[in-house]
Amino acid sequence: MLDQIHQSIDKLYSEMVEIRRYLHQYPEISFHETKTAAFIAGHYKKLGIPYETKVGGNGVIATLKGGKPGKTIALRADFDALPIQDEKDVPYRSKIDGVMHACGHDGHTATLLSLAKVMKDYQYELPGTIVFLHQHAEEYAPGGAKPIIESGAIDHVDAVFGTHLWATTPLGVLQTSKQAFMAGADRFELTIQGKGGHGAYPHETKDAIVIGSQLISQLQQIVSRRVDPLDTVVVTVGIFEAGEAFNVIADKARLVGTVRYINPTLQDKIISEMEAMIKGVCTSNDATYSFDYIKGYPPLINHASEAELLLEIARNIEDIKETQEVNPSMAGEDFAYYLLEKPGAFFFTGAQKHENPYPHHHPKFDIDERSMPIAAKTLIEAYYAYQEK
Repeated sequence: MLDQIHQSIDKLYSEMVEIRRYLHQYPEISFHETKTAAFIAGHYKKLGIPYETKVGGNGVIATLKGGKPGKTIALRADFDALPIQDEKDVPYRSKIDGVMHACGHDGHTATLLSLAKVMKDYQYELPGTIVFLHQHAEEYAPGGAKPIIESGAIDHVDAVFGTHLWATTPLGVLQTSKQAFMAGADRFELTIQGKGGHGAYPHETKDAIVIGSQLISQLQQIVSRRVDPLDTVVVTVGIFEAGEAFNVIADKARLVGTVRYINPTLQDKIISEMEAMIKGVCTSNDATYSFDYIKGYPPLINHASEAELLLEIARNIEDIKETQEVNPSMAGEDFAYYLLEKPGAFFFTGAQKHENPYPHHHPKFDIDERSMPIAAKTLIEAYYAYQEK
């Protein structure tokens, strides 16, 4: 049966590419994916598979109930894009100015839609129920996963599996972990209020740029001196805004950044250390400040048995040449929320395009589209294998 399903997936490859390239040309950013959601819903309407729209926001969930008893398993794909200008010179380049599928979510969607089309033909022989979970707003916290869960839409689900087409991993390689797989990802904003003045009279000012610079250096001590070296933490300041003229000392500075961590127990410690350092540096410079720490996605921690299942079923897929248990990625993923609620696992499907070796979130990002049928085969193999657990 699964060999036939694999063959059916391969036969849909050109259609899969067509769907992916259409979505690539018409991307929509997080929480604004109304046309994409309508496109997905239209696909299920044509297939005659029951679906719901506006799940937790712009989410779309389709349900294929098999002809045989079994478990209910969700397969998830996200479908939002990023506020990035597409700089690729390809026929399917984004037609929406300043918006781009720079992370492969178009490929995730094409994979799941095509798999749904294949499995509709096998519905009466199918054990259990497939939940095709199309999630909006993965790229921007609070994300789409949490409101979908809060809506009750997956309360009846026994397990959940998902993949990310990974552009820095070679085609034919599957990567996962039996424990932490991706990092917790938070955001912070800090505004420092000093006292501006003439560049020639620094003693009469409280230089917000100098104070901000001190803080950027100090914050790195959280990683190097306040956290166990065996724990992995990243504190990055990505925005530093201050000043308007070369001869004026700035009165205000704004710092925006991200914190990444693997150990869930570290989040409160990092927040406490940041607050203490910011207070100390600003107080010593007689400056005031406002600090806002926005908790984002928790670490993505796979369930060990479900991750092992992925590594085992990969042997059944001819296109997968290698499986790897890897160290956690410091990127974040709101698939983490599903794994806090249900058994399951997340994995990377190698999608590196040799002539376009750009990473995720890059203006020239692209994928090797041959990764999509590999992802589809892996998801459905995981579905069948979990039925036997």
